[in-house]
Amino acid sequence: MSTALSPHIMLDDHGVAWLDGTTVKVKEVVVDVLAHGSSPEEIHFQYPHLSLGQIHAALSYYHDHKPAFDAEIACDIEEVRRCRSQDGETAGRRRLRAEGR
Repeated sequence: MSTALSPHIMLDDHGVAWLDGTTVKVKEVVVDVLAHGSSPEEIHFQYPHLSLGQIHAALSYYHDHKPAFDAEIACDIEEVRRCRSQDGETAGRRRLRAEGR
């Protein structure tokens, strides 16, 4: 069972915030802003199925819950780093590095 928090935001049974009626998590919109400096209009260009209202609602929800989101995103980044260090370098990565990419 999910809980609607606003016309655009809902929480699923695990407490994850989603844009209502979509398969897009609030965190995905936030990461676009944090990683790429995307504006709401740029996000709308990348995700044309999202309205600007939905995008602004996601960003508003993020700012209202910023410490929790920032901690979760930091944990995600650390998990990726940990996995990469455990997996070592793949053949594809070695080839790309050799090509200077």
